[in-house]
Amino acid sequence: MSDDKSQISYSLEALREGDRAEFARIVEEYSPMIYRLGLKMLNNPQDAEDILQETFIKAYKNINKFDGRSSVSTWLYRIATNEALMSIRKKRPETVSFDMPSIYETEPQEPLQIIDWCCLPEEEYLSAEGRLRLDQAAERLPESLRIVFVLRDIEGLSTRETAEVLNISEMAVKTRLSRARLRLREDLSQYYGKLVEKG
Repeated sequence: MSDDKSQISYSLEALREGDRAEFARIVEEYSPMIYRLGLKMLNNPQDAEDILQETFIKAYKNINKFDGRSSVSTWLYRIATNEALMSIRKKRPETVSFDMPSIYETEPQEPLQIIDWCCLPEEEYLSAEGRLRLDQAAERLPESLRIVFVLRDIEGLSTRETAEVLNISEMAVKTRLSRARLRLREDLSQYYGKLVEKG
């Protein structure tokens, strides 16, 4: 942990001094995760490229505002997430604000129709078609649930890190992730249910 902190401190010092080589290193290291986040949220390669570019432009312009209390990756995720959500809102002005309490946190839920596919062989989950089905199901999630699912289950952020990125409570992260997983499981039940029947 101390080595990580010292590296972050060094990076910040170099960046604040206008070290372009150091900024280029950070761009190279974190570009794949930022692009992946943009692609999962916007489902369009060009939009993901735009998010990637805007994230690093804003990071470079605002490096003096980063105090190092969170990791560089968390800070970049926060910028990228904001860019992605703004892009969604521009395209769909009717989209509910991400900061508003989600209906999936405040309203009683209808019982989910879920088929148990616990006995399917693991390769079914890892197949190309299985991954495609999961991606398609994730695309149908409301933005407030999808971003939590992407950050936690795809990008591997902790609950605390996800809460920092989204500026919401850890309890809200847990609730939204639980709702996202349940909705995905329900969405995929028909597909995997057929595989169970065939087996």
